[in-house]
Formats: sequence, C-alpha cells, structure tokens
Amino acid sequence: MDESSFFVTGPGETDGMLIAVAVLLFLIILGFGALYFTIQAWPDRLAKGAGKVQLQFVGLLGLISLLTLNNAFWIAALLVAAIRIPDFLTPIREIASSLKKQSGDGELTVPLREPEPPQRQQTGDRGLLDD
Repeated sequence: MDESSFFVTGPGETDGMLIAVAVLLFLIILGFGALYFTIQAWPDRLAKGAGKVQLQFVGLLGLISLLTLNNAFWIAALLVAAIRIPDFLTPIREIASSLKKQSGDGELTVPLREPEPPQRQQTGDRGLLDD
C-alpha cells in the first residue's frame, strides 16, 4: 500500500511541506516586520516639515516607544507631530536686532525724522508771535 498523503515523506527523502511552511513563515514574519516599522515611522513622516526641535522630540518619542514596546509614547509622538508648534524665537530675534540697530550698535534701517525748525516763542497775554 503505497498510497499516502502528499505531505508524508519516505525515509531519506526531502520534506517539501516543511520547507514550504518554513519559507511561508519567514515571509509572513518579514511582512509583519515591514508593516510594523512602516507604522512606527508615521509620526516621523508627519513631522517632516516641522522645526528641528519638534522633529527630534518626535523621533525620540518614537525610539522610546520602539524600544520599550509602550504604545503611549507612540501616541504621544503622533500627537506632537500633528500639532504645529509656533515659532516664537524668530519674532524675538527680529525685535532684538531692531533694538540693537536703534541703539546705535548696528546700522539703522528706519530713517530718522528730520529735525523740525525751532518754533517762535509767544509773548504777551494775547499769544502774539515775535516778528
């Protein structure tokens, strides 16, 4: 009786079913790993146009979530990446440079007003001008 299922191998033969399952398992694990790392990179991709500090903070949160397997850090990274932090430093620098220029340490960009000619003083009770 030589009839048996296709996955039963004889002694000394190569087990084809074992090799197929091993290759399929390897491809499934590789696919899930690629999907996991793609999802893990969403906050970094979302924060790509943000400032340097925000991008570094999102990357740090993503790395912590990757190493600790704690999803709270990943959600925090996603929220920080989604919210644009306004640039407060540029207006402050502009104000400081304007004040520096006005104090005489730098070149003035705002033209000074022309000095007005001296006004004639009023004399008497009726406010007549001296001629």
